[in-house]
Amino acid sequence: MEENSNNKRTYQVVNMPENETKNQKSNHTFSKNVLLPFCSGIIGATLVIGTCMYVPGIRNVILQDTKSVETSVNSSQTPSSLTNISLTNYSQTGMSVANKVRPSIVGIKVEYVANSIFLRNSTTASAEGSGIIISEDGYILTNNHIVNSSSTNSYYEIEKASKVSVYLYNDETEYPATIVGTDEQTDLAVIKIDKTGLTPAELGDSSKVQVGEFSMAIGNPLGLESSVTAGIISAVERKVTDSDGKTFTLIQTDAAINSGNSGGALVNAEGKVIGVNTLKLSGTGIEGMGFAIPINSTKDIYEQLIQYNKVKRPYIGITGLDLDQKTAEYNKLVVGIYVKDVETFSAAEKAGIKIGDVIIGADGKNITTMNELNEIKNSHNIGDTLEIKLNRNGKEMNVSVTLTEQP
Repeated sequence: MEENSNNKRTYQVVNMPENETKNQKSNHTFSKNVLLPFCSGIIGATLVIGTCMYVPGIRNVILQDTKSVETSVNSSQTPSSLTNISLTNYSQTGMSVANKVRPSIVGIKVEYVANSIFLRNSTTASAEGSGIIISEDGYILTNNHIVNSSSTNSYYEIEKASKVSVYLYNDETEYPATIVGTDEQTDLAVIKIDKTGLTPAELGDSSKVQVGEFSMAIGNPLGLESSVTAGIISAVERKVTDSDGKTFTLIQTDAAINSGNSGGALVNAEGKVIGVNTLKLSGTGIEGMGFAIPINSTKDIYEQLIQYNKVKRPYIGITGLDLDQKTAEYNKLVVGIYVKDVETFSAAEKAGIKIGDVIIGADGKNITTMNELNEIKNSHNIGDTLEIKLNRNGKEMNVSVTLTEQP
């Protein structure tokens, strides 16, 4: 083994010059094929980077990318750190909308005469609400329940408003107002003050309102004039029934609406009025459920109130009672609308409708409630013919009602 090892060493020593020759050739080849291109690449890259760093646009991109990498590294190194999100745009939107709309919103103070049922005397009661300026010469849109209260209980009865006052934005003057017209069915009213040069609100298109979009309520809650609250649109075309049994189709929002906000504006991110704040749900477990009348549905109403002091609607002339399944079976009737009364000389009387009839259909649709009948009726004009299906003594029959103007 040792001999072979020595021979190996001898072989290596003897052939050393040949190896050197090969190494020289190999070094020459390495310099030519590897080292020269590598150095050329280094020089070229240096020239490119140097040029880029002197071009502002390219330099900024490079530096920005570097910062992004550093930020990413730092974030990965400190996973518990929080990322700050700027709310500047949201704040700017809120301030812009508030500044634009507040001059078009008024505070309303109303005085009523309250008659005591037991003591046979009268006293004065007051309430506050809000309104939206709709013309520069003093017309103001608000809620009917603010200026035309019919609230009663076991102790007193409230008459219509005896005095209405308006307070403008940044103006402490008390402006007396007159009631132009009221409409209980839509809970809308128009009042007017003797002043020009007002700032009318810009009205939006409530048919384009979408769930989740920005909303702001502006009004006079608890007498605190020009208060603003913000939120989002929670729902559109929400059916809500009030304590009197009237059903409204409303916009729902989580922007805070409190007593006194009624009649004020619900506006979008452009500062356009999309609704008239009208009610809220309150009670244990209820929070952030306010409702507004879509502004599109108010335009025809306030125009008629200004022109006619009332809303002209088609009229049938009956008083009805909704019959559910249990009540109908108990009285041996069918489910529908029981006719309790028929007005003398009304469209219903002329068509032959009688007390005790049960209305079960209108315009070819099955109906069971007065709300459904009114909805169909209100889709017609005065003078139109409404086909009504009714049940009389167990037999079905159809009658044609020529709608008249509601008195």
